[in-house]
Amino acid sequence: MDLTKIKDPSFLKKLNNEELEVLASFIRKFLIEKLSETGGHLGANLGVVELTLALHKSFSSPTDKLIFDVGHQSYIHKILTGRANQFESIRQYKGMSGFPKRAESHHDVWESGHSSTSLSAAMGMTIARDLTGKNYFVVPIIGDGALTGGMAFEALNNIGHEQKNMIVILNDNEMSIANNVGALHNALGRMRSAGQYNKVKKELDWILKKIPTVGGKLAHTAERIKDSMKHFVIPSMFFEEFGFTYYGPVDGHDFHALQENIQYAKKTEGPVLIHVITQKGKGYHPAESDEKDKWHGVGPYKIESGEKILSTNVAPQWSAVVSATLEKIALENSKLTVITPAMVLGSKLENFQLKYPDRLFDVGIAEQHATTMAAGIAIQGMKPFLAIYSTFLQRAYDQILHDVCRQNLNVVFGIDRAGLVGADGETHQGLFDISFLRSMPNMVIMMPKDENECQHMVYTALEYNDGPIAIRYPRGNAIGASVDNALLAIPIGTWEVINEGADAVILTFGTMIQMAIEASKTLAKLGVSVRVINARFIKPLDERMLHDIFEEKLPILTIEEAILSGGFGSAILEFAETNRYTTKQIKRMGIEDEFIEHGSVEFLLAQIGLTKQVVIEEIQQLLPTKQQRV
Repeated sequence: MDLTKIKDPSFLKKLNNEELEVLASFIRKFLIEKLSETGGHLGANLGVVELTLALHKSFSSPTDKLIFDVGHQSYIHKILTGRANQFESIRQYKGMSGFPKRAESHHDVWESGHSSTSLSAAMGMTIARDLTGKNYFVVPIIGDGALTGGMAFEALNNIGHEQKNMIVILNDNEMSIANNVGALHNALGRMRSAGQYNKVKKELDWILKKIPTVGGKLAHTAERIKDSMKHFVIPSMFFEEFGFTYYGPVDGHDFHALQENIQYAKKTEGPVLIHVITQKGKGYHPAESDEKDKWHGVGPYKIESGEKILSTNVAPQWSAVVSATLEKIALENSKLTVITPAMVLGSKLENFQLKYPDRLFDVGIAEQHATTMAAGIAIQGMKPFLAIYSTFLQRAYDQILHDVCRQNLNVVFGIDRAGLVGADGETHQGLFDISFLRSMPNMVIMMPKDENECQHMVYTALEYNDGPIAIRYPRGNAIGASVDNALLAIPIGTWEVINEGADAVILTFGTMIQMAIEASKTLAKLGVSVRVINARFIKPLDERMLHDIFEEKLPILTIEEAILSGGFGSAILEFAETNRYTTKQIKRMGIEDEFIEHGSVEFLLAQIGLTKQVVIEEIQQLLPTKQQRV
């Protein structure tokens, strides 16, 4: 079967269940083959093949609105809406996105990437539908992991109150990026084990109808029997208490069960939730047997064995350096606790969790809660380290500002995936944390140039007692630097001169240091002497060193792998203005006022202009008397 010939999902309405089974097997084979070459979100998509087919067969997209929460499970949706021929380019620059993208297809009615947004979006679309007098179904598809997010609870509360017609699909595979945690996860477990409540309820209705009516008293007693049976069959009818009609649990790989329950839901007034049980990675043994969910998002792999095709870079990953340092410090510092919002695996905290299970707290997809919980720990004299991706830290802006910075609490933010992250694109690039953190009083921000400086910064942060402090570190592997045995505290707000130079100064940090060094070497051959400074503290600035530079009247080039608006370069301009230095010889390099799409980090840097050649050209333009070109 040639899946590239599919133009839209309307053909599914003509297929019977046997034909759908055949199509499902072709789709799984297609995904396993294509993603073995490109990488991508394999496990999540293999688990929702039948569910996505059933949804597109039962509803009419795009008139009916299918809203995928998070969005990494939308590959089957993309195939059914005419994009199978684009999978060679998935997650590559100018290629197909790994998430729903409105510019790609009118079937993509909502763009996602962060979890727990689908229910709120669905409520908005439902309100718009009713106010404009239109008639279509609104169907958010949310996972059990995403349902633990606070925004999802807010939406459930509002939807249950408004009682508008909506069909929520809960895709319950018992695992998101990591094992789910929390009371809701446990409640869902009880529901899974309880069997089909609605089937029992129908049988009970039939029995009660056989009882002769003896006034209202018996009718009332009958209803009480039904209610008691409901709570006996399903220990916690969580969703019905929220005002939803609940159907399930439903086998998410059984076409008959899926379509039957969807048809019930379409005829039901008010909000409905269909609880669907799926197996993540279904149809591919390495992914099916993956208890730690390492097949959530993968690079290229060998189909036969599932063996990952790994990079030849032998340097440790940045997050592993941070985690190993935390383990080392925890031996001596009993006040250290680590918090993560469902990112134990992503932040390489598995070993810490094994060694210190009572000192690591995985709070689930709950970034706001994680941040204020860290504040509560800190206010009692402990040392909380919050390991969180830059893109997810954005979701806790108010808690950082109001609960941590305002009270000047000793919370350490380990900001993983800072800078460009590549294939996950716009929703995941860590480009905004400098801008929004730098404006917060009391916050310290730093970023290491290599793994040795990284371990010292972790130690510095945990020794710091004067307020909140953030360490940024990128995705991927470090540079392979040698590491000191002893951990040392770096004086807050101090920079480091990497290369001396008398003609111009480059101020940069983190991932841009190596590029600046290489550019300075080339410029030296052209007779241009450039000082390269590791501006490792983004806030506070090394004002003593800056005064020296400005008094020497040296041109300054700032470089940052982050958004320019309100960033590090802006801080240098502000320093110059405050101290009445000229800003004519300051040039900023970074990312303009735009979102950066998906693609390899190397390719994106080239497109943005963060390259060695551009650095050389910018320095030459700052030095008009030295116009030699490469």
